[in-house]
Amino acid sequence: MQDLIDVCVNVTNSQFAADRAAVLTRAEQHGVVGMLFTATDLTTTRESLALCDGGSRLCTAGIHPHDAKDAPANWRAELEALASNPMVRAVGECGLDFNRSFSPHDVQIDVFEQQIAVAKSLNKPLFVHDRESAGAVLACLAKEHPLPPTVIHCFTGTQEELSAYVDLGFHIGITGWVCDPWRGTALREMVARVPIDQLLIETDAPFLRPHNEPGEFHRLHGLPRRRNEPALLGWIIQALAELRDEPLHTLADATRQNAQTLFGFN
Repeated sequence: MQDLIDVCVNVTNSQFAADRAAVLTRAEQHGVVGMLFTATDLTTTRESLALCDGGSRLCTAGIHPHDAKDAPANWRAELEALASNPMVRAVGECGLDFNRSFSPHDVQIDVFEQQIAVAKSLNKPLFVHDRESAGAVLACLAKEHPLPPTVIHCFTGTQEELSAYVDLGFHIGITGWVCDPWRGTALREMVARVPIDQLLIETDAPFLRPHNEPGEFHRLHGLPRRRNEPALLGWIIQALAELRDEPLHTLADATRQNAQTLFGFN
């Protein structure tokens, strides 16, 4: 069993309401030695903080582009206060999502740019969401360069975007999308091009269940078949090892060390 760090767990999601403690314990039993609980608004930031231990369970503070339109008038000052907590190790999940566009694009951009400013002022990493922004995320980040360490979470972009992000020194988060031979075809073809010292792994649980995970796991634990959880992180790194033609232990060590360096896991 490899020691792994999951850099994106939506621990406050309602899908975990009935068995959250068991989910976290099960993750540790399956070799997950660190988890970054990801916030999507001010409420989930507070809820995530309450579940942190300052060592192996840390969190982010931020406003997701889906929630940008609902940010309260004083959100930036409140976010800065929350993000100043030592258990908050990154600002986000922030960014742009032009695929679903739950918030107007101009509002998303404004909220994203202000969170970039918060991360710079606190000198904390950025945890970035980019879905079909057609280069708008890259433009926002590039004009604020140099930046604190930056993670492009759940990367599903183009080869051109990957090259640009890698050239800027950003870390690339890989989820169970890479295990999907249908939707993940493009990512599977380019994932070997991510330098190993810029690579991170994440489940984005409860979303994006890795398709290579056997159904026995869910049956054994009496879980919803489609739900993802951090205990399944090992299936993501197994797919990565196969696609990159690298030893599993090499990837496990590298991604763990990358996460420890970025976020300060004990």
